[in-house]
Amino acid sequence: MGIAIVVIALLLLVALARASFKIIGQAEVMVIERLGRFHRVARSGLNILVPWIDRPRSIDVRYFEVGVGGVKKITAGASTRIDLREQVLNFPSQPVITKDNVTIDIDAVLYYRVADPQKATYAVQNLPYALETLTKTTLRNIVGEMELDSTLASRDAINTRMREVIEEAAIGWGVDLTRVELQAIEPPRDIQQSMELQMRAERERRAAVTNAEAGKRAAILEAEGVRESQVRRAEGEKDAAILRAQGLATARLAKAEAEAEALVRVDAALPEGQAAMYLLGIKYLEALPKMTEGAGTTIFLPSEATGVMGAVGGLRELLAGSSRDRTSRPATSPPPRPAAPQRLPAGENTDPLRPDL
Repeated sequence: MGIAIVVIALLLLVALARASFKIIGQAEVMVIERLGRFHRVARSGLNILVPWIDRPRSIDVRYFEVGVGGVKKITAGASTRIDLREQVLNFPSQPVITKDNVTIDIDAVLYYRVADPQKATYAVQNLPYALETLTKTTLRNIVGEMELDSTLASRDAINTRMREVIEEAAIGWGVDLTRVELQAIEPPRDIQQSMELQMRAERERRAAVTNAEAGKRAAILEAEGVRESQVRRAEGEKDAAILRAQGLATARLAKAEAEAEALVRVDAALPEGQAAMYLLGIKYLEALPKMTEGAGTTIFLPSEATGVMGAVGGLRELLAGSSRDRTSRPATSPPPRPAAPQRLPAGENTDPLRPDL
């Protein structure tokens, strides 16, 4: 009997100790009620409560778990300890109708932190469910005002508007909303196929435009290259023509100077007045081979040709006489100038080779 009393006393002491002493971890708090009314917020560390008078108030919580095979599982429950760390509220995707009557599935995630444990306990009955419901309704209102293309291209704008709306209501619940994100936006399968076709057509159009621009640029570059080559070729031909003309002019000038020098030397070597006869004979001698080229060549001689042929015949005597004069003439004395020809009376001819004169 005495042992039973001792055991009962020990059990009462243990129950009394558990009810009186509460050890709260870091980043956790506990809402303490005394006789059913809010008394205080117990912080981390050792906290002493009055047994059966002070008791902790429980709060609804939700746990998100990923099961085997990647299946998402959400577990709801209650706890007397309020976590002050940033928490993630993830809920299943929901269908949302856009402005152009397209039903899409949107998966959103909410990040929040309990800033006031008293408000989070007494201002709202189920904080996770309230945040989830508010997020869903806000998302439907925002997306319902937008078309499908705008919804897919405006995730940042949707996140910002949702945060502004949810944060305004969450402040009264003692919750500090950090961020709202859209994880996935999934249109219906037929809409996805249409979008893929549209995207493929747009890419093909861009490819065609790019190819056309490339062809245009290539044609322009080719035309510029042809023009540049033609300009360079014309400049080269001009320079070549100028050089050829300068070369011909130089050659003709040199030839003229050489001929002039030759005339001076011929005139100095022959008696006075015989240089012209000598040059005329040389020209006729050079022309004779050309006159006899080919078979059946007909040669027309002018009436004065007999006189010229006589001059050619006398060319040998002229050269022989000139050479005798040079050999008999002293080396130191200049060659004697030939006497000037005497003028004959009109009508008298002394040239035996030209009886027509």
